[in-house]
Amino acid sequence: MNPIDRQILQIALPSIVSNITVPLLGLIDVAIVGHLGSPAYIGAIAVGGMLFNIIYWIFGFLRMGTSGMTSQAYGKWDLPEIVRLLIRSVGIGLAVALCLILLQVPIRQAAFQIIRPTEEVREMATLYFHICIWGAPAMLGLYGLSGWYIGMQNSRIPMYIAITQNIVNIMASLSLVCFFGMKVEGVALGTLIAQYAGFLMGLVLWMNRYGKLKKYIVWKGVLQKEAMIRFFQVNRDIFLRTLCLVAVTLFFTSAGASQGEIILAVNTLLMQLFTLFSYVMDGFAYAGEALSGRYIGARNQKAFTDTVRHLFIWGAGLTVLFTLVYASGGNAFLALLTDDRNVITAADTYFYWALAIPAAGIAAFIWDGIFIGATATRGMLLSMAASAVSFFAVYYGFHTVLGNHALWLAFLVYLSMRGAMQTLLSRKVMEKSFH
Repeated sequence: MNPIDRQILQIALPSIVSNITVPLLGLIDVAIVGHLGSPAYIGAIAVGGMLFNIIYWIFGFLRMGTSGMTSQAYGKWDLPEIVRLLIRSVGIGLAVALCLILLQVPIRQAAFQIIRPTEEVREMATLYFHICIWGAPAMLGLYGLSGWYIGMQNSRIPMYIAITQNIVNIMASLSLVCFFGMKVEGVALGTLIAQYAGFLMGLVLWMNRYGKLKKYIVWKGVLQKEAMIRFFQVNRDIFLRTLCLVAVTLFFTSAGASQGEIILAVNTLLMQLFTLFSYVMDGFAYAGEALSGRYIGARNQKAFTDTVRHLFIWGAGLTVLFTLVYASGGNAFLALLTDDRNVITAADTYFYWALAIPAAGIAAFIWDGIFIGATATRGMLLSMAASAVSFFAVYYGFHTVLGNHALWLAFLVYLSMRGAMQTLLSRKVMEKSFH
């Protein structure tokens, strides 16, 4: 195998495994409470899980920003800066987590004003939320660690951590529910234990694999003004970009819900096809983050260009593969998720939109990784903002005529626009990276 392809796969494959294990934490919780005898338990876990997904999604910049800056420092082999970036990222993550814990009551109250669950679900979701919020230091600290590991070209350790978290979550939650008679609180405590197990494992593996870097720790340099300004500039752009992404995603769900239960179910099922594709493509995006940042740091423009080309070759191949698999087995996949014939029949009407997702989204995924590695976060923000505007413009321009088709058209335009704008900006990013 070509050395570049080997490097890409060494980072991409463990990252794909990590991505696939992430939703298992939530699925395990739902599966456990689903056998407790009341649908309110499932509702409570669903509401609480959604709140934390949004919170942690918004603060995902801690992982992405750290990955890009660390990979560039790795390319320069600037060991003191590599260590400073880790301390800076984990430290800021812990500070943000402390703020979330202090503000947990107003955050929950504001969320429930929007979601408006039933009284029984609200009571149990409140219990779940106020237990799991104490996992914020572990989760946000782990974001910094995971981004740093990827920047160091090591995606295996995040994979080991993700697998460990799931094993601990299953064991702890089942034990607390089955042997100690706990219900929602048992599931919440199991999740909390798993989160801290993952964070502690991340620290232990750092000591084992990178402990020699301790000699480069200089606390004074961690808070250096110029470095802190750059850190916050990079992460500010990613934070604002994530807000645009969250706005589009939440609107997609709410717009489907406003059209009735059948359309909501159809959109939710078809979106699973996008989710599966994104788990795989995010793995290659992580490879783009690590390798592009590394070669920019090393000032190796040829290796950078070759990596970009090979990433798009992999992306093109996976796009063809996913499209063919979805075209031939998509309906069978939907039948695994539901046995409601009305939903499956209605899904046929919109299925061709889902078939277009891989082709529409491929460039956006690949460029996201490359732009993060290049710390070209302003370009990411501009392309995402323009794409979000195009999403809402297309939807509101056509929804009275096309109905739910307008929602899917808007989503595909949004994906395509992201990739197209980043392609236009890529030359400027390369010039800036290697000037």
